[in-house]
Amino acid sequence: MMVMSFDEMLPLIFIGLMGVSLLVYVVSDGYDLGVGMLMHRATPEERDTMVASIGPFWDANETWLVLGVGLLLVAFPKAHGLVLSELYLPSALMLVGLILRGAAFDFRVKAKAARKAMWDRMFIAGSMLASICQGWMLGRYISGFGEGWNYPIFAGAIAVALPMAYALLGATWLVMKTQGELQEKAIEWSKIAWAPMVLGLILISMATPWISETVRVRWFTLPAIIAVAAIPITSGVALLAVRLLLGTPAVRGALCWLPFVLLVLVFFLSFLGLSYSIYPFVVIDRLTVWQAASSPESLKVILIGVCVTLPVIIAYTGFSYRVFRGKAIELDYA
Repeated sequence: MMVMSFDEMLPLIFIGLMGVSLLVYVVSDGYDLGVGMLMHRATPEERDTMVASIGPFWDANETWLVLGVGLLLVAFPKAHGLVLSELYLPSALMLVGLILRGAAFDFRVKAKAARKAMWDRMFIAGSMLASICQGWMLGRYISGFGEGWNYPIFAGAIAVALPMAYALLGATWLVMKTQGELQEKAIEWSKIAWAPMVLGLILISMATPWISETVRVRWFTLPAIIAVAAIPITSGVALLAVRLLLGTPAVRGALCWLPFVLLVLVFFLSFLGLSYSIYPFVVIDRLTVWQAASSPESLKVILIGVCVTLPVIIAYTGFSYRVFRGKAIELDYA
């Protein structure tokens, strides 16, 4: 068995860091995008509590997106040029959605009563737009930016399914962070979003091998199929446990955190499945991690910067979640 040199390992280190950064972003910003999309179902007073539940975290959550895209730019410049040239429009629209969310988040607090509903609608619209664009971008990326009638359909399916997954994640976040009538509503929202999210996950899991021969060979050949079967089986058990928990009194009390944690596990397992499907490619069937990577000398310099900045991001994120743990209270900018 050949042992890789440190220079050969560097692209793998960076693809791992980039993947983990984007996974943390999808989970952390996913729940607050989900909360934003659910606001249209809440009363004005409940919307204030919903915004308060994500208020201390949403800025830090988006830092992980900046880190992931930044690593793609500096560590894999060839892949960065290819990916963004293919996804220029949805990337721009996603940024519009995120900007709308940021503006609405701040202005709704200071707006007069007559204008507050308008900023709430902007927040909801921005959350939906960003979620749909992220789903489309993920679908196009998984398919290797293929041409043909089936590829846009596949990307469109993920563009519909990902907002449902975010909505379920956001609803279980509210189950954990709220109480009383709003928590009861969040439980009902979770139950409503559960079935479409599970159905979408099943259909996409079935369609991905159809859309990509590389994925089909990777998953459906022996003995690999035996080993990787643990990923969908564990995901299925976790999703079933979420649904069962939502029907128990414990989810209103001591176990209010468990549905959210189980969904995070599902997202993590999905990330593992995606990583296994596309490795060793950065862009499936087009660029491997070594073909797309910067020179070893450049990666060593970049790694020094990452070793300085990443612990700071982790420490700040952990600190904010520790300080603002527990149930949400009214957001006040006075």
